[in-house]
Amino acid sequence: MTSPLEVFHTPPQGQPRPHPLLFVHGAYAGAWLWQRHYMPWFAGLGWDCHAFSFSGHGASPGQDRLNSFSIADYVADLAGVIRAMPVAPIVIAHSMGGLVLQKYLESADLPGAVLLCSVPPQGLLGATLSLIFSRPNVLFDLNRIIGGGEPQLDSVREALFHQPVSRALLNECFMHMQPESMRAVWDMSGFDLPRPARMRRPPMLILGAAEDALIPPSQVEQTGHALGLPVEFIANAGHALMLEPHWQPGAERIAAWLTAEGF
Repeated sequence: MTSPLEVFHTPPQGQPRPHPLLFVHGAYAGAWLWQRHYMPWFAGLGWDCHAFSFSGHGASPGQDRLNSFSIADYVADLAGVIRAMPVAPIVIAHSMGGLVLQKYLESADLPGAVLLCSVPPQGLLGATLSLIFSRPNVLFDLNRIIGGGEPQLDSVREALFHQPVSRALLNECFMHMQPESMRAVWDMSGFDLPRPARMRRPPMLILGAAEDALIPPSQVEQTGHALGLPVEFIANAGHALMLEPHWQPGAERIAAWLTAEGF
């Protein structure tokens, strides 16, 4: 694990909840993904909120060797952050981060977990085929980002959002988006996929976005089937449901589940 990683912290307001929350970002992103809405909102409800950037992402070191990082390296990043926390967190992981969380659970336990628009245990093949037939321009732009190119704003909108979004928000996402490790992409395409039979099974919420262009509902259903758990969907939301103008329904569903589980 490259160290030290970028870690953001938003302390709880009022009476703190029993377990902190650790937010895990997906591909092309960083811990910044959670700062706009989710971290302050959940902290306002009493949760101690943390988010970190994987090696080579955000302000974490390793940008100069991004393509050397594997999914196993990202699992090591996650494990290191969890070890440094005084209380075991509930991990809320998005997209690629959800696959990293599944791999983590092969060798370690957690009090609870949320898979949010997660890459399924079967990997990226199904999602890639869906993009080829439905939004080939978005797939082209994602491949261009991997190679260090810049995406088009229209493709950013199609990939991340369903609701109408401001140009200011699109520009913000555009400025933060970055290449992803090609090695990690290959791992998610079949070289290092999760093995559900080996996973610990903490209380888990599997949540998708009904209008997700990148991890469509059929892929979320695959995750539920592989793990033997029900899945739920947030209506009128795209892949970046934590950034959508109407982001609250997703946050509220997670908060209700956390409260019901006693977290």
